[in-house]
Amino acid sequence: MHLGIKIGALFGNAEGLLTFDGRFWQKYKMPNRQIVRSVATDNNGRIYTGSFGEFGYWAIKNSKLSYNSLTKLLPKGITVTDEIWKIYVDKDRVIFQSFSKIFIYKNNKIEIAKSPSSFLFLHKVNSRYFIEVLEKGLYELIGSKLIFIPQSDKLGKEGILSILPYKNNQFIIGTSKNGLFIYNGKDFSPLITSANDYLKTYQLNNGVMLLGKYYAYGTILNGLIIIDESGKVVQRINKSSGLQNNTILSLYADNEQNLWAGLDNGIDRIELNSPLYFYFDKTGQFGTVYSSIIFNNKIYLGTNQGLFYSEWSPINQLNFNFKLIPNSQGQVWELAIVDNELICGHNSGTFKVIGDRIEWISRSSGGWTIKKLQSNPNYLIQGTYTGLSLFSTSAAGGLKFESRIAGFDAPSRYIEKDNKGDIWVGHAYKGLYKLSLSADYKKVTSIKYFDERNGLPGNYNINIFNLENKIVFSSDAGFYTYDELSNKFTKYETLNKRVGSFATSNKIISAGEKRYWFINHGKTALVNFSEPGKVEIDSNQFSILDGRMVQYYENISRISNLIYLVSVDDGFVIYNPAEALTIEKQQLPAVLIRRVEDITDKYSLISESGNNTEPTEIKNSRNNIRISFSLPFYRQAKVKYQYYLEGYSKEWSDWSYATQKDFTNLSSGSYKFKIRAKIDNNSISKETIYEFIILRPWYLNNWAILLYVIAVVIILILGKKIYEQKLRRDSEKITDRLQSEQDEILKLETEANEKQIIKLQTEKLQAELASKNRELANSAMTLVYKNELLQKLSDEITKLKDETGKKLSDDQTRKIQKVINDGMNDERDWHLFENSFNEAHESFFKKLKAQHPDLVPNDLKLCAYLRMNMSSKEMSSLLNISLRGVEIRRYRLRKKLEVPHDKNLTEFLMEL
Repeated sequence: MHLGIKIGALFGNAEGLLTFDGRFWQKYKMPNRQIVRSVATDNNGRIYTGSFGEFGYWAIKNSKLSYNSLTKLLPKGITVTDEIWKIYVDKDRVIFQSFSKIFIYKNNKIEIAKSPSSFLFLHKVNSRYFIEVLEKGLYELIGSKLIFIPQSDKLGKEGILSILPYKNNQFIIGTSKNGLFIYNGKDFSPLITSANDYLKTYQLNNGVMLLGKYYAYGTILNGLIIIDESGKVVQRINKSSGLQNNTILSLYADNEQNLWAGLDNGIDRIELNSPLYFYFDKTGQFGTVYSSIIFNNKIYLGTNQGLFYSEWSPINQLNFNFKLIPNSQGQVWELAIVDNELICGHNSGTFKVIGDRIEWISRSSGGWTIKKLQSNPNYLIQGTYTGLSLFSTSAAGGLKFESRIAGFDAPSRYIEKDNKGDIWVGHAYKGLYKLSLSADYKKVTSIKYFDERNGLPGNYNINIFNLENKIVFSSDAGFYTYDELSNKFTKYETLNKRVGSFATSNKIISAGEKRYWFINHGKTALVNFSEPGKVEIDSNQFSILDGRMVQYYENISRISNLIYLVSVDDGFVIYNPAEALTIEKQQLPAVLIRRVEDITDKYSLISESGNNTEPTEIKNSRNNIRISFSLPFYRQAKVKYQYYLEGYSKEWSDWSYATQKDFTNLSSGSYKFKIRAKIDNNSISKETIYEFIILRPWYLNNWAILLYVIAVVIILILGKKIYEQKLRRDSEKITDRLQSEQDEILKLETEANEKQIIKLQTEKLQAELASKNRELANSAMTLVYKNELLQKLSDEITKLKDETGKKLSDDQTRKIQKVINDGMNDERDWHLFENSFNEAHESFFKKLKAQHPDLVPNDLKLCAYLRMNMSSKEMSSLLNISLRGVEIRRYRLRKKLEVPHDKNLTEFLMEL
């Protein structure tokens, strides 16, 4: 085993190369699926491995771990014919050792160290290398030559399997069957230690130095042993202590002094600084442990099969030989020390334990718990299957059964007495009671039952405990207290807040000196209330106990001020912080980026080790990734992680236990994934950074952008030309439009001038017409006046008389009348009128004749007079007819002109 940069712990096994980063295991097969026998790393990230007929190194290539063989560099005619058992990196060279040859790799060449015989194993001690040459003795490898070490024949011929640095520049040498030796540089002498017998008997197989002053030796037959520099045995660890098996094939101490053991079948890590010592019943001898205690130099285990015991020595806590105490077969519930007597609560009753025998006190079945009455220490009350039992104690007779307490027969799992003397009883399954007893404690005088109506969260799993002289009640909803005045239960908020996740603990066990064990459904914490206003909770170092104790029957007994005995399912655990090996606090390692995967549609690996030199480039179409990470911290601890993706996130994430994070639909650009870890809400590691780039899509890459630029330039040029052409056309259009507008304006001005001229002409014509009309009217009126005058003359002539007074005869007046009639009917007057009328109304007669050719001259005259809007009287004068004649002519004219009956004749003619 070895530790690698960016990889974690490295192991060689039958399947190939294994890596472990504290969270994830990864397997890498050799080219021909050989077994990996040896592993080593250098400072450049190379991982050297050796197997049958093959050795080489693994390195990151294209973000993935790949293998590179070095056997091709072997001198001509040299081959690897056996296993490579040891690899050491020594500055600029790497040493590979098989049982037949030593290969030295340097400057890309391989040199071979010659040997007088076959080898066993090569050992590195500081900067020196030692190897056993079979049947020859111990040699030192200097450069590429083997130099014999005198006096090494004292080590025997049974195999040198370990050489480690020892004090005063000496060496401690471990042999397979002859024990340990000290080499001072000149001579070899046996190390006098009690461990020799153990190592000879169980066959030492390997060794490693711990903390600069301890030595761990693995054996073939019985696990491993740890000794100090004086040879004193500090610990023995084997299958009974928790190892998967007893055959230790390899040992390795990492930088944090975790001890790794490669077993015959499996890998174990041993926390050297753990204050917990485990003992497991691998044979199933005593079943499930419900209670354990140490009394009178004996350790007792109460199990579901009976009561077992073994000798106990505070000096040597390593060897146990448990035996069943006769007649104790059956379920043991409780072991308690009462006034220097060991009392056992059993399925069949209660008995005293005296050494390796028992003495029955009571046959009341099911002795769950027994408590001394603080108000009267001479009496004790026990909870049983069928109620309560009363015991008394005295210096002379010890514990004595008095009687069952009458008046209460419910199964009583928990018992506590409050300050008022009342007895609180927790039912084995359901219910909570408060009992008042008689003065002699033999009878229950009152019973009160409590449930949800009194403020409890429910009836089930309500347990009772005394915490700093205060009765508290545990439940799945947290701790409660009872108020006597209101007869109600309320949440104990102060305690619940202070103990955090342990507020729902199902059991509290006193640890002495204001300290208590809180057990929350399998999880254990040691809580310290010694400082007022402050609560200290230590749960991290006990996380290895999670789920190991029998739920609801957890038991931890105090042996001394510091030592505690913890009952677990198949054995027990001794908690002794003083016995833990002292290890200096070290800075946390950096978080490892273990895998970067493409999760777009199918899973594919992008990187196995984060960045090498340059940021990882990821196609834009594969922009959904998963980053897995882990802290190579191998001790029992709660590890939380916090990440920040620069270029995506706005702030650091919340701390969580998650060891991977998915990012989907990432935009193109550069990103920095920053990750850090926190141990036990305290120590924080340095940031690890993984840089990657989401490439632009193909249509936004550099070539595409260049094409786009060229296309834009072409488009701009074409656009410029098109724009110039358009500008030219628009200019021409504007010029044409301006010319057209000017022409239009000129045309409009011309038309306006013409209209003005026409208007003036029209006005002139209208004026002339009006003048003509006035002249025509004047002419017509003159004719009318003339005709009226002639008519009057005619009338007057008819009235003329002669000298005799008689009227003149017609003959006398005929000529005059003729002249008058001729004057009245003179066609010249008409022609003159007609000429004037035609000048005023040029086309009137033409239209009238064209439309009505049947009109006679008199009709035309009448039409002209009507057109001038003359009265009937005026027309009769001009026509020299009567008014009646005028009306007749008008009637006839309407018919000829076909004037509608509702149409005025004058208007008709004026509209013509």
